[in-house]
Amino acid sequence: MMLIDAYTPLLLRVCLVVLFPFSGLDKILNWGSAMKQAGTIPFKPAMLMASIAVEFVTPVCIVTGWHDRLAAFVLAGFCVVTAVLFHQFWRFPDFWRFKEGPGLDHFWEFLKNFGLVGGLGLIILAPRTLPVSEALRHPLASTYVIGAQAGRPAD
Repeated sequence: MMLIDAYTPLLLRVCLVVLFPFSGLDKILNWGSAMKQAGTIPFKPAMLMASIAVEFVTPVCIVTGWHDRLAAFVLAGFCVVTAVLFHQFWRFPDFWRFKEGPGLDHFWEFLKNFGLVGGLGLIILAPRTLPVSEALRHPLASTYVIGAQAGRPAD
């Protein structure tokens, strides 16, 4: 096994979740701003503490492979809830004109959250990573994405 094959899955998992501990740390260091951003959510301090725990614990589980599928599921749910509660781009009239402003900023944040959901979904459904050496040998290979053969190489 090539060294790159051994460590690339770890590196990719780190890249996928690296922002979450920093987000949790930001909530701790800027508690007042985090409380303000939470708006009218009930039980704000408890919810904020729960989100900090999710942002610290689930990335560790995903990177180490310890209950990684469950952790990815929890973190994906966290991303969906965050997108829907805090990035409601549709509430900004300027968004529909696709002009710079808070609506467009929230739109991109909303989509980024769902991009993370997609990556986390791959941890849940496809935790085994194709060796990099195999990907390099067949760089134009395709994969079935639907049906009973989903996830398998297309011939």
